Amino acid sequence: MPQLTPTRAWERMLEGNARFVSGDPAHPDQDVAKREELTGGQNPFALVFGCADSRVAAEIIFDQGLGDLFVVRTAGHVIDPGVLGSIEFGVELLNIPLIIVLGHDSCGAIGATLATTKSGDMPGGFIRDIVERVMPSAIAARSKAGGAEVGSEEVVSEHVMQSAKLLADRSRIISNAIDSGKLAIVGATYKLHDGEARVEGVVGNL
Repeated sequence: MPQLTPTRAWERMLEGNARFVSGDPAHPDQDVAKREELTGGQNPFALVFGCADSRVAAEIIFDQGLGDLFVVRTAGHVIDPGVLGSIEFGVELLNIPLIIVLGHDSCGAIGATLATTKSGDMPGGFIRDIVERVMPSAIAARSKAGGAEVGSEEVVSEHVMQSAKLLADRSRIISNAIDSGKLAIVGATYKLHDGEARVEGVVGNL
């Protein structure tokens, strides 16, 4: 199967999301023949870096199947070395042309971060690590609002784009692929009530 361009990969994702939103999913690439075909290797056409929230399963909301998507998920789609290595694997070794950074409303990681900004009390355990990684996005969103208090929607949007830019800033493999035109990163947000993925911005060219 020939590799898609970033533009066509995104169009294919939008087509799948439209099927999901309308309640008429095709459930592609989920039969026995596809399962057996994939024992010889994988050729995913897009990489989704999203939140671990159980309500935002990439293969379902974009109506894709086995072997279609390379998916990396953490709470609040926070970035650490393991995330960067996983995404670099997809870009460098699998030649994936599109990364989608996917945030969503009612995100627990965003909510915990906003609660911390109000109370000043950091959560315990490694949940603190998640909040610390989301905090720059909350600060940036508040700065763009002129210092006014911001809600979760503004922070979700900001965090998606901050994460997309951070991938390109931190990884030479990712930035080189973007500069060559082989890769684009789409920042998108997902609405739980209607199932639609909406574009917040793009790093690179579609």
